[in-house]
Amino acid sequence: MSLLDLLIVLARRKWTIVKTTVGLALLAFIVCLFLPKSYTAKTVVLPPQQNSSLASSFMSQLGSLGSLGAFAGSSMGLRDPNEMYVAMFKSRTVEDAMIDRFHLMQEYHEKYLSAARKAFESHAKVEADTKDNLITISVEDHDPRRAAEMANAYVDEYRRLSQHLAIGEAAQRRLFFEQQLEQAKDNLANAEEALKETQQKTGMIQMDSQARALIESAASLRAQIAAKEVQLQAMKSYATDQNAELVQTQKELDALRAQLAQLGGNTDAGSAGLIVPKGKVPEAGLEYVRKYRDVKYYETIFDILARQYELAKLDEAREGALIQVVDPATVPDYKSFPKRGLITLLAALAGLFLGIFIALVQEALARMKADPEQAQKLGLLRAALRRTAS
Repeated sequence: MSLLDLLIVLARRKWTIVKTTVGLALLAFIVCLFLPKSYTAKTVVLPPQQNSSLASSFMSQLGSLGSLGAFAGSSMGLRDPNEMYVAMFKSRTVEDAMIDRFHLMQEYHEKYLSAARKAFESHAKVEADTKDNLITISVEDHDPRRAAEMANAYVDEYRRLSQHLAIGEAAQRRLFFEQQLEQAKDNLANAEEALKETQQKTGMIQMDSQARALIESAASLRAQIAAKEVQLQAMKSYATDQNAELVQTQKELDALRAQLAQLGGNTDAGSAGLIVPKGKVPEAGLEYVRKYRDVKYYETIFDILARQYELAKLDEAREGALIQVVDPATVPDYKSFPKRGLITLLAALAGLFLGIFIALVQEALARMKADPEQAQKLGLLRAALRRTAS
């Protein structure tokens, strides 16, 4: 059939197409009248912003000794924080709290909590807008007031969960330095106790200023080396040996080790190597020098961690509420389902295509009946179908 023949067929059977289109659209509209109405309430929240912290602002004050703190703070930045917050909203703990708070197992007529959780997930949606850096929480329910209450309660249940988790960068840094600070405090106390015992045994109370300066310089260098080694070890987990930043860090570490070697010391915290050249300290006071060296080393490490810990506490206090509500959910004044206009339009389009198909089938049957040979074959087909049915 040519296009003109097709148009002639459609024009000849236009009433079949019209009746099918109108009938299907009218049927869809009537069905929409009996479908239960649903309302959607939305809450828009603002997650914490990744801004510069006090730790990074005061890092220059620590000089090269801040390598450990700088690395610890930078390595804890979140790659995509919005995705993490969305996952937290969708966590089983938050969903179960919502189900229990609004008695959703009875509402959804479910016997098992897992089934009620799936039903709730079909009625609630949490989406992150990467452009505006906002998170939208949508809750659908047949009661508009209940939908608004659930959308707002979703944020409340999330906040209850987040109170027990350190998900902010400052909170993570605070926990990290808090643990490291406790260990450094114990190490320093042990070193001080060992120095005290050495003083009592050797009778040596103090040393000359030159030896003291050399020991303190060596302790400072060892602290810098410890920080660089931690940074280098972590960088090797994601960077190749040809990485420019890794190569630069390795050169800085080698330079620090060379400076320490010039003083006669080494990087091992428990080593017994001398820190000052021979002749600077009497043989009787050599043990005192070693203990004093350990005390200065652990004092330097403790000072680094204490500064970073205090800055992390200030950052955490400045961070404030993790989630800020931009637009709280209000009672929706218009239903979100069913969308009668859209459903009716789609039904009309489906009816149009169905009507065209029926018109073409009717035209094909009519032509077959008009052709004697085709009519005979059609009769044989009908007879075969009757025998099969009987």
